[in-house]
Amino acid sequence: MKIMVAVKRVIDYAVKIRVKPDKTGVETQNVKMSMNPFCEIALEEALRIKEAGMASEVVAVSMGPAQCVDTLRTGLAMGADRAIHVDATGPLYPLSVAKLFKALVELEKPGLLILGKQAIDDDCNQTGQMVAGLLGWPQGTFASKVVLDKEKQLATVDREVDGGLETLCMDLPAVITTDLRLNQPRYATLPNIMKAKSKVIKKYTPQELNVEIKSELEVLQVTEPPKRKAGVIVSSVDELIDKLKNEAHVI
Repeated sequence: MKIMVAVKRVIDYAVKIRVKPDKTGVETQNVKMSMNPFCEIALEEALRIKEAGMASEVVAVSMGPAQCVDTLRTGLAMGADRAIHVDATGPLYPLSVAKLFKALVELEKPGLLILGKQAIDDDCNQTGQMVAGLLGWPQGTFASKVVLDKEKQLATVDREVDGGLETLCMDLPAVITTDLRLNQPRYATLPNIMKAKSKVIKKYTPQELNVEIKSELEVLQVTEPPKRKAGVIVSSVDELIDKLKNEAHVI
């Protein structure tokens, strides 16, 4: 079985985000970029499934500008067998990404598609659900545990919901999106980083995949959240209650 994994290039989680002066987006020039943390978890899970003998190949896929190749090299260094880069220069929104994945799935014929549940840049949490809908595949989102049955071609997914855990049993092929508690991603070792330089990265364009990139969304303005006001130390419970009632109006 082949596993396809989505990896997205995003601003590193440790970087302080700065909004552009014209408020059209956030600054990405001369900013450290890295693989989306949820995508790292998705890739780690695919690698563990392969190491357990349940899959024969792990293919990492990234979409965006030429710099996405660096993110794919990181995925290859972690252990992916090969990579696919869909070269797209403009903004990509979830529906366009889902359509591109559908086209790639039809070409590659994977038995499992694993994505991070969301990206830390836009927090959309939509691509996995959309691609499952387009493919007509079952989906297990927010996975905190994944168990495959190779003989029966089934995937059992524990997913986190508000009330606790929900367990789903799905026929393969299927789409799974990963949550934080699924695993702890490995670090790429120096020998594997060197090996990754010789691994294959196949390039496609949206036109070659017969996908029209268009957006049904328009970003009007990007602004920073309001700054928090300084806290106040109160001298008694009565003063606290008075402030909550008459100033904060929460009781």
